[in-house]
Amino acid sequence: MKKLKVAMLALLCGTTLAIMTGCGNDQSATAADEVDKLTIVQMPDETNPDAGTKNDEFRKDMEKELGIEIEELEGAEYSVGIEAMKAGKLDVLLVTPMSYYQAKKVAGVEPLVTTTSMGEKPYRTVFIVNKDDKETQSLEDLKGKTFAFVDPASSSGYMFPKSKLVNELDLDPDQLENPDYFFKTVAYSGKHDSSIMGVIKGDYEAAAVAEQIIPQLVEAGMMKEDDIRIVGETDVIPNACFVIRADLPQEMKDKIKGFYLNYENGDYFETLYGSKDVRFVEAKDEDYDVVKEMVETLNIEETE
Repeated sequence: MKKLKVAMLALLCGTTLAIMTGCGNDQSATAADEVDKLTIVQMPDETNPDAGTKNDEFRKDMEKELGIEIEELEGAEYSVGIEAMKAGKLDVLLVTPMSYYQAKKVAGVEPLVTTTSMGEKPYRTVFIVNKDDKETQSLEDLKGKTFAFVDPASSSGYMFPKSKLVNELDLDPDQLENPDYFFKTVAYSGKHDSSIMGVIKGDYEAAAVAEQIIPQLVEAGMMKEDDIRIVGETDVIPNACFVIRADLPQEMKDKIKGFYLNYENGDYFETLYGSKDVRFVEAKDEDYDVVKEMVETLNIEETE
């Protein structure tokens, strides 16, 4: 789910109260034909005035197809949404790869659907340097440089690239951000485009950014493609995905999945995901094994 514009993976930033008090359908013991309401979390986009309309169209289309009431929310903090699913108060939730792992552990959710990637290239993080830096050719050559991650909460702008560095260069994850451990200094730019422009302007000697941001900045006239060089990359990062309550009746889960997989509204995908060519595809648990490996590599504390 790679809407790489302003806040790529900050997908669920709304009122935490709404998701906990606005969902009242505890239907874990009902038969499929007795489920009369579902509560789902859609993809919000506060910067796009058409997003709400398209989400409402999606909700109405789902109601018509499934023949039941659909309550559509535009989110809460991931932890709140996961707890709501655990309590049986929320049926479908949009989560990042990291939150998928937590949702599976805490609430026992099942993967539902993800999306195809925008553009031709798969989604990954790349390590970049300025075009004038001719000496840096590998991740090992980044030693001693001023470096920028995006944000400690970012999967593509921090967790995946940090995991790559730790694994490939045998570094201590607890020491990596300390001055003069590996990098001269480490900064957090706040945004992928800020990291890229920081490398171009010389604010940072190197940075880790989502690769798909680069052509967007080129297209916007903010940079030239050869203003930077890529000296390394992570493995492919799985898209964010929708997860579903495991204790819903199987027939209902199948109907919901079928609706997502057969949804063909190109205007919806262009508005919410940036391309009419994007579509929902089945999400599989094994697609997110890389997240578990990353958690173990970075010694991230698991919370119940």
